[in-house]
Amino acid sequence: MYILVGLGSGFHNAAWNVWIGNMANSHEVLGFFHGFYGVGATISPLVATSLIIKAGWEWYSYYYLMTGAAFIALVYSTSAFWAETGSRYQEENPSFPGRGGVFAQTRLALTYKVTWICAVFLFLYGGIEVAIGGWIVVFMTNVRHGDPFESGMAETGFWLGITVGRFVLGFVSPRIGEKLSIAIYILLAIALELIFWLVPEFIVSAVAVAFVGFFLGTIFPGVVIVATRLLPKNLHVAAIGFAAAFSMGGGAVFPFMVGAIAQAKGVTVLQPILLAMLAVSLGIWAMIFRLPQNEVSHQV
Repeated sequence: MYILVGLGSGFHNAAWNVWIGNMANSHEVLGFFHGFYGVGATISPLVATSLIIKAGWEWYSYYYLMTGAAFIALVYSTSAFWAETGSRYQEENPSFPGRGGVFAQTRLALTYKVTWICAVFLFLYGGIEVAIGGWIVVFMTNVRHGDPFESGMAETGFWLGITVGRFVLGFVSPRIGEKLSIAIYILLAIALELIFWLVPEFIVSAVAVAFVGFFLGTIFPGVVIVATRLLPKNLHVAAIGFAAAFSMGGGAVFPFMVGAIAQAKGVTVLQPILLAMLAVSLGIWAMIFRLPQNEVSHQV
């Protein structure tokens, strides 16, 4: 069942990202889109915990609320895009093949270098984000010697930083340039990770990880914007969906990898691993600057 939920969520997110990415002021709007995603991700566990512990709900009862929310999303999405049919899309994008559908578009998208650069970059980005969120409580408890509540608040601060960053930096990035701003945010995240690692104070670590989240938060929307600018419009859904799938893959692989290493070497290895991943992701993103502006020459 969770596989079907994830599949539907992936299609839904890819479509929304592409649609918003082609708007005017797309970075600002995408920042709000992903920012509210972060708000939901921050609030939902708190609501679920309160309903189960304080209101006496059964653990599965919260799924009724999620089902209701999904139904509301279905209703407003259907009403908003009722006129956006496949035939209308093909009329507006004549290069879209009449046969072959999604698979033909995906194969074509994979011939573009920018698709692979964004996919591998988001693979690392997803791994970094989920590894920090998944292991920060253990690190703050075992290494910084915080109590469970304080360590949990450090995790909340990280996700809150991601949410605020998406709202705020969405207005800053277009003024710097999406490609350059992402490189700057990664460099700032590396500097903050060094502070987090080298200054053995709980408060300093908690503040540093919150700002790491702040600068990481807007990177995903920025990558979507860059991809929509460099790829033909008829390949946006296939390419961004492919790259987003890599991001989710990174979110599954790297926390497991960190856990396996931490079990053997201790959770102190978290920071060196994250720094290495950030450095590699910066190197991969630097390849974007070497791509020519002519779309045809982007092909592999």
